[in-house]
Amino acid sequence: MAANEVEPWLRRTHTDVDAVRRAVLHALELAREDIERWCAHLGAEESEASVHGLPSVAFQLRHIACSLDRLMTYAEGHALGAAQLAALRSESVSGGEPLRECVDGIDLAISRLMAFMPQQFAEPRTVGRAHLPTTVAGLLIHTAEHTRRHVGQAITTAKVVVALRDAEVS
Repeated sequence: MAANEVEPWLRRTHTDVDAVRRAVLHALELAREDIERWCAHLGAEESEASVHGLPSVAFQLRHIACSLDRLMTYAEGHALGAAQLAALRSESVSGGEPLRECVDGIDLAISRLMAFMPQQFAEPRTVGRAHLPTTVAGLLIHTAEHTRRHVGQAITTAKVVVALRDAEVS
């Protein structure tokens, strides 16, 4: 995001969308922009680096994509499938294109988000093996919270990786 740009929630976009979906949509758009701004310049080795005990940027990116898929599945009223459970177990495995996977995962989550209607927000849902109770709105809002938390962790780790790289060069 350029210095003179404002965050998505201040751009007066998506005014035709209800407040819940608009807030989640803006959070996911900002997540995509932040990931592209702070993580796109990292090479594969830097992206996979685990420094000072921090999970790698690549892990955070894979986790964002996979968790968005899981949370949206719960919001849609479905149980997780075998592929989603396998993806959960492989989030810490190196390889692939984590940045592309993350951006694609955010874009897919946005499409899925827009399929919900406000009348569904109070519908009960459950999460995980323990079938913890929530609602459609609770899950949608949590997608924004959870995504932003991991974007922040990815940005912090990216900054540490770059600082260590720059310190080695000087």
